[in-house]
Amino acid sequence: MNLTITGYSTALFSTWYFIEELGILFDAGDGMVSALTQKLGKIKYAFISHADRDHLSALHRLNPLNEKVRVFYPKDAGSFPALEDFSKRFDPDNIRTNWEPIDSGQRVYLRNDLVVESIRNEHIKAPEEVIKSLSYKVLESKKKLKEEYLNLSSDEIKNKIAQEGRDGLMKEVLTPLITYSGDTPVDDYSRFNNSNILIHEATFIDSVSERLKVNARNKHSSLEEVLEMVANIKVNQLILGHFSLRCSQKLIDSEIIRLCKYYGIEVPVYRMKTGRISRDVLAKNLIYSP
Repeated sequence: MNLTITGYSTALFSTWYFIEELGILFDAGDGMVSALTQKLGKIKYAFISHADRDHLSALHRLNPLNEKVRVFYPKDAGSFPALEDFSKRFDPDNIRTNWEPIDSGQRVYLRNDLVVESIRNEHIKAPEEVIKSLSYKVLESKKKLKEEYLNLSSDEIKNKIAQEGRDGLMKEVLTPLITYSGDTPVDDYSRFNNSNILIHEATFIDSVSERLKVNARNKHSSLEEVLEMVANIKVNQLILGHFSLRCSQKLIDSEIIRLCKYYGIEVPVYRMKTGRISRDVLAKNLIYSP
């Protein structure tokens, strides 16, 4: 499936990604509404990773402009119910938007063939049972015949369906389409393994930002950590974002290319430019090709 991804991702300022064909918005930072304008009506689902302002500040504008969108957020992030209450009180004529808390590991069926699974990450320090920050994986769902029935003839399968129903003969097969890391440290490679498209943050680049990383209140990833992970898991395409403005675009680009070569990255790598909206990322933002 070809996907059109538009977004903006600059650390501290704003992050959001819109996958047009799926009607999915990941995060909703500043500028999202004015950037998408008439395409706002195509947003059916908004999956918000955590409650930092640069990831949710456009939600109160989205509510009156698209009252049918379903907003999903980490279940223990208390800012979201407060923001929902403010948004609906501020625009009392537009209150149909559904705000839904979700747990780690929860699957949300958007359609019969499309599922989003939430994944706990460690961006915000919290007890294991408290969910304040999530990554998300979009999966294509298909029904296939169980292995034990593969040798049956078509007539035998029809008889089985008549006797037991179709569901008893079928199994669900989930294929990852796109994975969104949100803000997170790199601490568990298996979370993002087998991603077709992985969108991952890479806040820290050079030695100055690495020192800042040690003192950060919440945990983020460095570019090198992300590329080392990608070298050791199966990913078909990588989109990097959430870079800090403390680093120039020239430095970011040169470091991406250097580290891709160092780690022997064998997939195309795209990057979000700092301070700029990126439209159709997979067509226009390639920075490294093996």
